[in-house]
Amino acid sequence: MIGITGASGPLGRATADTLRLRRLGWAGVEIRLGGVTLLIDPLENTGPLEPVMGRPRRPLPPVDAPAGTHALNTHVHPDHYDRELIARLAGSGTVGCHAPTASTLAADGIAAEAQELGQPRRIGPLTVTPVASLDWRGSDCDQVAWIVEGAGARIIHCGDTMWHGNWWQIARDHGPFDVAFLPVNGVVARFEGYEANVPVTMTPEQAVEAAAALNATAACAIHYELFNNPPAYVEQSDIAERFGRAAGERGIVAHLVADGETVQLPAHHHADHDPDQLA
Repeated sequence: MIGITGASGPLGRATADTLRLRRLGWAGVEIRLGGVTLLIDPLENTGPLEPVMGRPRRPLPPVDAPAGTHALNTHVHPDHYDRELIARLAGSGTVGCHAPTASTLAADGIAAEAQELGQPRRIGPLTVTPVASLDWRGSDCDQVAWIVEGAGARIIHCGDTMWHGNWWQIARDHGPFDVAFLPVNGVVARFEGYEANVPVTMTPEQAVEAAAALNATAACAIHYELFNNPPAYVEQSDIAERFGRAAGERGIVAHLVADGETVQLPAHHHADHDPDQLA
C-alpha cells in the first residue's frame, strides 16, 4: 500500500541518536544527527536562475544554517550550487564535493573537501559518500549523488540526475536505503546550445523506478513545482499525482512534502553497512 506523507511533526523523539530529515526548497535537504547539521544542495538565491528558469512560483524559505553547519554539493548548476550561501557555510563548516568540481569551488574562494566516487568521509556521527550520477550536459558538468549514513539509517540524495544504469551497482555496493531523494520534474530544457525534446531530469515514473532499483523503502520527490518557464524550461504536468501512483504500483512509500517540512524515516532502518567499516 502507498503511504503518501505531507507536512508532519517531529520525527518521534528527537534524541541524540535519531537521524532527522527535512526537505528544504527545490532540491535542498537538511540532515541532523546529534549536534551535527548537514545540508545538501541548499538554495536561497534564485536571481542567477531567472534568465532560463524564470522566477520561482513562491518565495524560497531562508536556510537555517547556524555556525558549524556542513554542506554537500552534487554539482555546480546554480540551482544546486548557491555560491553565496555555500561560501557562508564554508566559513565555519566543511563543504564536500566530488573531486573534479573542487577547482570550481576554489575559484569562488571555497576550500572544499574533495572526494572520489565511493570514498567515504566522516562528519561527526555521519558518513558521507559520493556515488555515480548523470548530468544531461555530459562531461560539461560533473555530477554525483550523495549517500549519508548515521544512527542506523541510510539515505541517498540524487541531485537532478537523468536516468542511468548505475542504480543497481549503487544498491549492491551501498544499499538498501531508507529514503531516496529524487528529482521528478522531467524538465525539457532549451538553452545554451543544448536542445532536445527529451527530459533532462527524471520524470515521476523514472524516479520511482530508480528508487526501486536502489532498493529504497521510501522515495521523496525533490526538484519540482517551483520553476516553469516555457519554452526554455518546461517541467512535466501532474507530477505529484503521477509520482504517487507510480510509487503505489511499486510498493514504495511516496513522500510529497512542502518546503521546510519533515521527511519521516521508515519504522525499521537499514543498517546492513556499518559506517565504521567504510572509513
